[in-house]
Amino acid sequence: MSLLFSLIAGVICGAGLSISDMVNPLRVLNFLDAAGSRDPTLAFVMAGALAVTALGYRLVFRRNAPLLDAKFHLPTQTQIDLPLVGGAALFGVGWGLAGMCPGPALTDLVTLEPKVLVFVAAMLVGMIAARVWRDGGAAIKGRRRSGS
Repeated sequence: MSLLFSLIAGVICGAGLSISDMVNPLRVLNFLDAAGSRDPTLAFVMAGALAVTALGYRLVFRRNAPLLDAKFHLPTQTQIDLPLVGGAALFGVGWGLAGMCPGPALTDLVTLEPKVLVFVAAMLVGMIAARVWRDGGAAIKGRRRSGS
């Protein structure tokens, strides 16, 4: 049942990205182009998403548990650390260079455009590399502690 709701949520998100034309990298690049043809539509889409999310969180967290699980699964880390800042910076650089972020890129996969396929492939390689780096770092720290 939760898989069905995930599918519905994904379709709604993808439809919203398509309707707002956020799958078009030029929209994003024109938003980021302060010296050229500044396109404010991304700001309106983000403001709308923030408003819906804020309202949704207020309504959902009035419940003791979500509808399809026994408890809420929330992040436990509250500190801003180097991996968080570094990951955000890499995400921003990739977004600015390509004009795509992961959600719209995945939505845009149906076009089979080479630039989208390359972006998604690079994104997947980056995700795998980050996981290997993170897990490798944890494994090395664990070996140092047990060996000393």
